[in-house]
Amino acid sequence: MNKKPVDFTILLTTVILVAFGVVMVFSASFYYSSERWGDGLYFFKRQCLWAVVGFAGMYIASRIDYSKLQRYSRLFLIISVIMLILVLIIGEERNNAKRWLGIGSMTIQPAEIAKFAMILFISDTIAKGKGRIKYFFKGMLPILLVAGLIFGLIILQPNMSTAGSILILTMLMLFVGGANLWHLGGLIAVGAGGAVVLTMIEDYRVSRFTAFMDPWADPLGGGWQLIQSLYSLGSGGLFGLGLAKSRQKYLYLPYPETDFIFAIIGEELGFLGATILILLFLTLIWRGIRVALTAPDLFGSLLATGIISMIAIQVIINIAVVTASMPPTGLPLPFISYGGSSLAIFLTSIGVLLNISRHCKAA
Repeated sequence: MNKKPVDFTILLTTVILVAFGVVMVFSASFYYSSERWGDGLYFFKRQCLWAVVGFAGMYIASRIDYSKLQRYSRLFLIISVIMLILVLIIGEERNNAKRWLGIGSMTIQPAEIAKFAMILFISDTIAKGKGRIKYFFKGMLPILLVAGLIFGLIILQPNMSTAGSILILTMLMLFVGGANLWHLGGLIAVGAGGAVVLTMIEDYRVSRFTAFMDPWADPLGGGWQLIQSLYSLGSGGLFGLGLAKSRQKYLYLPYPETDFIFAIIGEELGFLGATILILLFLTLIWRGIRVALTAPDLFGSLLATGIISMIAIQVIINIAVVTASMPPTGLPLPFISYGGSSLAIFLTSIGVLLNISRHCKAA
């Protein structure tokens, strides 16, 4: 099959998102990084460095035939499991969580690598299964056991938001792969019950949920973050206060450069700016779905589905949290939030998606 050019819309949208994200990281983090490290460019410089690493990964991935990845799916999975175990033993601890492995002056989150490893593993397993996915024990169970292992290792960090997103991703890929709907329905019911149990057994998760239900019941405690996020979004109005003119980033809103950067975007660029950002994400997701639908084989279709689903899940959850539509959790906004390994993995994944687009059939 003759290769076509990569999907230019995906490429252009990704570049715009990353450029926009770098600007917003600078704006959201300048004051805090000046106070904390005496360098207002601390987060900005590191984000730029990781963007360079990510774009290099995207270029390399876009040049490698995606079908070659299939033979390495088990290897990627083994490496990610080893890294998830290592982070529990020698990982850096921040805010009572071990999620980072230090490599020189840089840190990476093995959970981010595990997401892509799971996408690759599920795509390979279903593609090679020749329809076995319709059966629970010989089709779905092997995938569920691996997903359960990854979930358990990430929960131990603890990182329930990332662990939960991997389970959602697994369910979506099983659905697209042709799994029995009754099996999926049962798994979703069990998963929902498990989420309730995991929430109830940890006090900080309970407090997050109660703060979500009524943040003004404890405005100086558990409800502080959500209230400040809503203040930030509300004060932006239609057109915003102007770039770099946010007030909430002056140590009122926690994590303005990471999990709650969308609130700063709403404050500085207003409803209009936030809407444009959402439209950019919708464009990327639409083109990713198109690649999945027109991929030349099942492996490519599932791989594209997993990549674009991973992005969509995090966009939906992050914006839902910032707008107080669901309890607070720790998922960054793809391509926008500060976070090196997350940005690099997302960009490399986009490279794989671009490579699949070169082989797609005409829509």
